Amino acid sequence: MSAQDCVLCNEVGGRLIWQNDLVRIINADDAYYPAFTRVIYQAHIKEVTDLSPEQRHELMDYVYLVEEVQRQVLQPVKINLAQFGTMVPHIHWHIIPRFNEDPHYPDAIWSIAKYDQHHKPTSSYITKQQELLAHYESTLVNRLKLLYK
Repeated sequence: MSAQDCVLCNEVGGRLIWQNDLVRIINADDAYYPAFTRVIYQAHIKEVTDLSPEQRHELMDYVYLVEEVQRQVLQPVKINLAQFGTMVPHIHWHIIPRFNEDPHYPDAIWSIAKYDQHHKPTSSYITKQQELLAHYESTLVNRLKLLYK
């Protein structure tokens, strides 16, 4: 896939939280996972090993910062980190805070949900996640601004 045909080169890929010349950090806009965040490398590169060791280290610093802020603010049971690129061969990381109440826990969010139309996440779970979202994103942006002026 060329950069011309790449969805992550031609679209933001979600709701933009922050960006610079190296990466953009977006909210994936998932109703059950409000703080599902992606770190997307700005340049159209297919594999992490196509980056220099320094570039890989810098990219991962962003991923780790997102995870750190999610843990601090959201206090999830676990954080899932994923980097596939099969569907969209453009370097990007998924950072997903996980909670006992989420629809797939403890399975991957791409698996079949354990809930059906009669058993869905409670409104209090979804409301709590939405309320924490603004605090999480503002904390993340503030940390990014301090570290990457």
